[in-house]
Amino acid sequence: MARIVQKFGGTSVGSVERIKAVAQKVKATVDAGHEVAVVVSAMSGTTNQLVSWAKECGTFHDAREYDAVVASGEQVTVGLLAIALQDIGVDARSWLGWQIPIHTDDAHGSARIESIDTTILSERLSMGQVAVVAGFQGIGPDNRITTLGRGGSDTSAVALAAALQADRCDIFTDVDGVYTCDPRMVPKATKLDNITFEEMLEMASGGAKVLQTRSVAMAMRHGVKLQVLSSFEDSPGTMVIEEKSDMEKNLVSGIAFSLDEAKVTLVAIEDSPGIAAKIFGDLADAHINVDMIVQTAASEPGKTDITFSVPETDLERTRQVLEEVRKVITCADMITSSHVCKISVVGVAMRSQPGIAKTMFETLAEKGINIEVISTSEIKISVLIASEYKELAVRSLHTAFHLDAS
Repeated sequence: MARIVQKFGGTSVGSVERIKAVAQKVKATVDAGHEVAVVVSAMSGTTNQLVSWAKECGTFHDAREYDAVVASGEQVTVGLLAIALQDIGVDARSWLGWQIPIHTDDAHGSARIESIDTTILSERLSMGQVAVVAGFQGIGPDNRITTLGRGGSDTSAVALAAALQADRCDIFTDVDGVYTCDPRMVPKATKLDNITFEEMLEMASGGAKVLQTRSVAMAMRHGVKLQVLSSFEDSPGTMVIEEKSDMEKNLVSGIAFSLDEAKVTLVAIEDSPGIAAKIFGDLADAHINVDMIVQTAASEPGKTDITFSVPETDLERTRQVLEEVRKVITCADMITSSHVCKISVVGVAMRSQPGIAKTMFETLAEKGINIEVISTSEIKISVLIASEYKELAVRSLHTAFHLDAS
């Protein structure tokens, strides 16, 4: 007997029929003798509708009330799934974040989990009851409902698996595993049997939608075994595992892309200590995630240009923060663009095998694609390019690194 956490996303519970199908999957796991906790998202499209209503009621709304609204989608789903399980003879109970409780910080809209009290949950699981837990939500230090940011249900599932000391965390999605690239963009993409935590983290941060970045980082940190598999097929999935010595045989494991990027350039700012700290410190205080950063010498002596990327959804808030920063630092201009995308090449082999950057840049150059920003890590190279070239770039790189299915 094992203790398993299963997570089902919005498309997996997108209708009553699909919720009933999920109930059957859960029942099969229970019938096999396992203890099961299920984490679910809101039904597909629900969160977007709730966010839209919140924005219609007030453009600059109170983040605490925003969380109270958008967290309601999961409340519906956990109740429906618990009912569906009970209807087929499975003892089940729904749990909201505050009922467990899942304690978070007070960063409404992008809260981070601080602790989970699993005392009662563990007791119920040992009695054979299935716990159906609302993903994406918790309770802050002020006893207000908090949400973890888009895709936060993955984080909820991994955090719960860690707290419950589960044997495995299964992430059920609308795809049957992790691919070398999104098959909708690259039809020749191939499914991976295994991928390392580090590669999955870089793929997720690069834009791969299969797993949320924070959830992968948490799984790696707490040693949670992850499996990605389909809600709609009974086929083997992809295991996210620790790195093995033979994994460096593959030059590149995958190509990731993020279409929802924006580029910001601060022109001719003062080149002195503390300026970058002020800029990025204020952005961090506003909970804006900055990704690629490049600093170059400006044409004027003693000045520098700084270019960085942010999520496109945060561009307006970024402008507002930087307008305030510009009141206290020297800055000739601020240039922003939302017509860019990020392309990333990922592989643990980069640690020991040269030539990956050469292949990447030569491939893009041959296609006439200009690189606007370059960023690297130990196992990833990312570039920012004009959005109009996204498909050409992704497919060309996928072929150049011999990832196409034969």
